[in-house]
Amino acid sequence: MFRFLGSGAVTQVISRRPTSLGVARCVHSIPFATAEVEEISGSQPAEVQNLVGGKWGRSSDVNTLLDPLNGEPFIKVHEVNKSEIHPFVESLSKCPKHGLHNPFKSPERYLLLGDVTARAAHMLSLPKVSDFFTRLIQRVAPKSYKQAEGEVYVTRKFLENFCGDQVRFLARSFGVPGNHLGQQSHGFRWPYGPVVIITPFNFPLEIPVLQLMGALYMGNKPLLKVDSKVSIVMEQMLRLLHTCGLPIEDVDFINSDGPTMNKLLLEANPSMTLFTGSSRVAEKLAVDLKGRIKLEDAGFDWKILGPDVQEEDYVAWVCDQDAYACSGQKCSAQSILFMHENWSKSSLLSKLKELAERRKLEDLTVGPVLTLTTEAMLEHASKLLKISGSKLLFGGETLENHSIPSIYGAIKPTAIYIPLEEILKDENYDLVTKEIFGPFQVITDYKKDQLPMVLDALERMHAHLTAAVVSNDPIFLQEVIGNTVNGTTYAGLRARTTGAPQNHWFGPAGDPRGAGIGTPEAIKLVWSCHREIIYDFGPVSPHWELPPST
Repeated sequence: MFRFLGSGAVTQVISRRPTSLGVARCVHSIPFATAEVEEISGSQPAEVQNLVGGKWGRSSDVNTLLDPLNGEPFIKVHEVNKSEIHPFVESLSKCPKHGLHNPFKSPERYLLLGDVTARAAHMLSLPKVSDFFTRLIQRVAPKSYKQAEGEVYVTRKFLENFCGDQVRFLARSFGVPGNHLGQQSHGFRWPYGPVVIITPFNFPLEIPVLQLMGALYMGNKPLLKVDSKVSIVMEQMLRLLHTCGLPIEDVDFINSDGPTMNKLLLEANPSMTLFTGSSRVAEKLAVDLKGRIKLEDAGFDWKILGPDVQEEDYVAWVCDQDAYACSGQKCSAQSILFMHENWSKSSLLSKLKELAERRKLEDLTVGPVLTLTTEAMLEHASKLLKISGSKLLFGGETLENHSIPSIYGAIKPTAIYIPLEEILKDENYDLVTKEIFGPFQVITDYKKDQLPMVLDALERMHAHLTAAVVSNDPIFLQEVIGNTVNGTTYAGLRARTTGAPQNHWFGPAGDPRGAGIGTPEAIKLVWSCHREIIYDFGPVSPHWELPPST
């Protein structure tokens, strides 16, 4: 049975954040927090609740999570089971299709959300709050402090972008003159009403916050589900938003397994669902929800190095970051690298090897892989190495001296070379382009006259999220960009595949279901639809006569 409890008390947390003098320790008061990051452990497990109808509550089932670094049971997540979904279905059903607000209804909510956003941005700008979320992210999705801090920074900058009047500017309309006096047509951005947001583990703050706030800005009532492995981060963020003035009834928050969530979606029948995650689940939901869905699914992301070899150290560093930061657990991670033959003759590969080998578990520049086991990744490597002409460039081994539980993966940053001709063979292509959500990439090279073969390999891919064309040759860039489709494509010497800030669109292209994130265009595309209202006041001509039927 689902039980409702209070939202929790003020806690004291220990702040540990890198400074120029090393590690600082001091006690801070975090007014919204119900967890003390440094104290989460087997003896003092944290607890994650659900929120529905404006009340926090526990469920009858508890999923006890293991610490990804030592296997200790350290977080208890109250997961709603199939018999407990009714309050969530009912809460969504109370929201009308025209939303909580729209240009004709409760416009003061645009101002309210602008103010909430301003307060939340300020909260995240406080070092003690930023550090709190950075370290909390590290506990559940281990990555370096710099990478986790970057996620908090991007989230804060996004909020800063939509303070004050920026929320109502998202609902800007337009008018077009009509055919006669008194007639005008007006286009409006209209909410969907009851919506659902489903987000993955790898960015436990950035992705859900950006999509949640976009949904709210446009007038929707969202039900948010974050992967249970990391949902404590968003639970704490919701408590921050409530402290900043967000009405507690505006958002529902659920923890559950996949089958339970699928049943809830079918019963609640939301007007729109945003799903960020695996392609397999995305395709199933697209069918179950009869196409009422927006997707930011997996990506086998590519990078092409053009003919102009320059700044080898910089290009090598970006390639290492793209492939192995966050242990490769980014939907934008570099999955395959195409090197022009000029680069093959350079020192790039040796530099990549050196950079990969300096990553270590101690500072989380490489760490546990949360969706694949060590055995699964090494088995995939073994299959690739059976392809004619393939070879292990570096990695391909388990991490040493660790206590990562066996349910997670732990391998050294890995790269496997496969000849381009072999990649294109039908019997090899699907295997080579299988996304491995870990520190793993394929590397190949191509000759000057083989660019059409490279473009053919890209054309055959089914997910088109991010890409990079590393070259300052405008003719080469023109050729590659004009014959590809990835939604977020970086071009030029400093091109990358990862590290998207809040100031540009991030999302796939080539699929009408594609969802973007970060920008006003992304928010309007995903979280609103177009409504046209034609005013026709007259006057009716005094000479009007009843016409014949048509």
